[in-house]
Formats: sequence, C-alpha cells, structure tokens
Amino acid sequence: MAYLIDGNNLLGTLFPGHHRDPENKRKLVRRLIAFQRSKRVRLILVFDGAASADAEAMAASEDRFAIVHPPPGESADTAIREILDGMSDRRKLVVVSSDREIRSFARLQGAADMSSRDFKTELSRTLRAWKNEKEMEKKEAGPTTLEVRLWSQIFKENK
Repeated sequence: MAYLIDGNNLLGTLFPGHHRDPENKRKLVRRLIAFQRSKRVRLILVFDGAASADAEAMAASEDRFAIVHPPPGESADTAIREILDGMSDRRKLVVVSSDREIRSFARLQGAADMSSRDFKTELSRTLRAWKNEKEMEKKEAGPTTLEVRLWSQIFKENK
C-alpha cells in the first residue's frame, strides 16, 4: 500500500488557519513518518512551493518516505497528476487530497482516493494505536540495588 498525499491540503485540515507555519509542516512530517512506520507503507508527500530543508532532512532518513516539490510555476496538483501518470500499478495507491478534481482523476487512473479530513481521522487513530502499542512494549524498570537495600532495612526494623 502507498499513499500519495497533497501536503498543503492536509496541512490546512490539520492546522486550520496555521497551515503556512513552518513548524506545522515539521509536525506533519513527523506524524507521517510515525504513520508510515506503523502501517509499513510508502508515502509520497507533495507540497506547493519551495522545499523546507528541515522537513526534507527528516524525510531523507526514511527509505519509504519522499517529499516532492513541483518545479517553479507548477502546482502540487500537476505534480500529483504526473506521479499518477508515471505509475504502472495504481491499485494499491491511495491519493489523499481535499481537491475533488484530483480525487476524481485518481479514481479514473485506478487508484483509491481519500479526503484530507478522512485521512486526518485515520492518521489520529493509527498514531494513537501505535503510541499504545509502544507503551505496552516498554519494559518495566525493576528496583535498583539501593532501593532493595533500603526496603530490606525498613522491613528488618519493623520486626
């Protein structure tokens, strides 16, 4: 399974009114990296405008995560269409966008589509489950040698 995500649409859904804040872009990338690791899927995130060095650096460490910026003068929608056109098998691809035209184009190309709002729900659910799973994997720390000695002394004194 792979996801092709219109990054600006998803930013606007996750952070209404604050989608241009560079910190929110970094938050989005961090969340998507966790989503990608949890679901073991490939992610292609397409943003309008110039590349953000710190977001690019975070994604560069991931094998199955890519951030795409269209050439100057082109939109993310155009880049998404070109990516779809270049794929040979689109059956296991989900295109995430708030743009009805992009979603319709994805369906016509044989890909699944999902609104940014629906993906936000799936992202939240997945990250919550992943966090709970990680909590369950944590090893419980046993008492230290000092704690054992102090408790032993307390119990000896009470007898």
